[in-house]
Amino acid sequence: MNEMIAPRRAARLTGRIDPVAIEAVTRALAARFGNQLVTSQAVREQHGHTLTWTPNEPPDAVVYAQSTQDVADVVKICAEHLVPVIAFGTGTSLEGHVNAPLGGVSIDLSMMKNILAIHPEDLDCVVEAGVTRKEVNEYLRDTGLFFPIDPGADASIGGMAATRASGTNAVRYGTMKDNVLGLTVVTAEGEILKTATRAKKSSAGYDLTRLFIGSEGTLGIITEITLKLYGIPEAISAATCQFPSVKAACDTVIETIQTGLPIARIELADALTVRAFNNHAKLGLIEAPMLFLEFHGTEASVAEQTQRFGEIAEAHGGGPFQWATKPEDRSRLWQARHDVYWAHQTLRPGVRPLATDVCVPISRLADCVTQTARDAEESGILAPIVGHVGDGNFHCGPLVDVNDPDEVERVKNFLERLVRRGLEMGGTCTGEHGVGQAKMKYMLEEHSPAALELMRTIKRALDPKNIMNPGKVVAV
Repeated sequence: MNEMIAPRRAARLTGRIDPVAIEAVTRALAARFGNQLVTSQAVREQHGHTLTWTPNEPPDAVVYAQSTQDVADVVKICAEHLVPVIAFGTGTSLEGHVNAPLGGVSIDLSMMKNILAIHPEDLDCVVEAGVTRKEVNEYLRDTGLFFPIDPGADASIGGMAATRASGTNAVRYGTMKDNVLGLTVVTAEGEILKTATRAKKSSAGYDLTRLFIGSEGTLGIITEITLKLYGIPEAISAATCQFPSVKAACDTVIETIQTGLPIARIELADALTVRAFNNHAKLGLIEAPMLFLEFHGTEASVAEQTQRFGEIAEAHGGGPFQWATKPEDRSRLWQARHDVYWAHQTLRPGVRPLATDVCVPISRLADCVTQTARDAEESGILAPIVGHVGDGNFHCGPLVDVNDPDEVERVKNFLERLVRRGLEMGGTCTGEHGVGQAKMKYMLEEHSPAALELMRTIKRALDPKNIMNPGKVVAV
């Protein structure tokens, strides 16, 4: 009797999909989308692209969506046949987010480039998911406004929201969760919903916007984003400042943040990274631990900030400063920082760096960075360090020959120690890269069983068929 009255559970995807289902979905998508559907091997492998050593797991097909309705139609077709859908922006994610471990359909949002509305008087704009951060700011240039979140790569706004991106400006302007007012999302059933209005705050119901930000496409696909904007500062000044050690640089950062100095960017580069910058961008910097800095405000406030920071840096042995006040000089400096992944390759040509990150409370930053550098040296690993240290987040990019089993094992062990070191210091396994596939194994170490079970409950409720980017963030 109980079986007769029990609610019927939705069929769920639990393993690699049946080729018959893929064939049916491909036929349906071809009928609906024509040449927007691509099944060539090269394109499919591009959409399984990953910058980690996680193996490439391509989808079975790629659809180039041109609208929110396109995305909804793809999801509906795939949901009917229990076929996974994986959102794809620009492919700059670092932890295997866009792989298709169970197969499925990649929905490429890169053609959704419309900037739908700008409201200068309200300091916000509405953009489609495929617009990149550089395209937003190029469009805004004549309005006197800008969007500050800057993860380095010219990532899509949809991808930045999905991974809760951060970047060089986060110490002053916050991360994506602080700068998104609302989203348009396609759910696992192919429905289109808006998570919020354009109001700057609301107490009306659950915060659905933050639920989807950082969900990595596992709960729904973000197709439109309402962004907070800021006035372009009257004065901007950038500089580099060298230090006798990484610890001295980190201690300077800690004191700077603790004194409340409103610095816009404060980035760490160890001596190896500075050498890489010189190799790649010909900056001619002294090869010593260094902070890259930027100050925003009025002419008077920027002068005051730079003077105060100079006093803090000098107390820790920092200096001299090299200033970049011209826009072209600042752009060259920060472009070098954004190209750090490629710059690191010059330290060991022919070998690819494996970029990963942790984030710790600011008071533990110096300890975590110095212990990590010592660990790399003792392990015989070339592992340059760079980071958004103003919020305790730093990146390590060990260069490893994947054809050398001993070296691969040493690097794997080093990376595990890095994550656990961060967790032991009260930090997180990832400050901004996201979980994807590569860091799922650390979720239980960072979160309690009850917290993880709540995440699974949310996943099952919003994606009962388990088709939204399965195999990422949490196992269900």
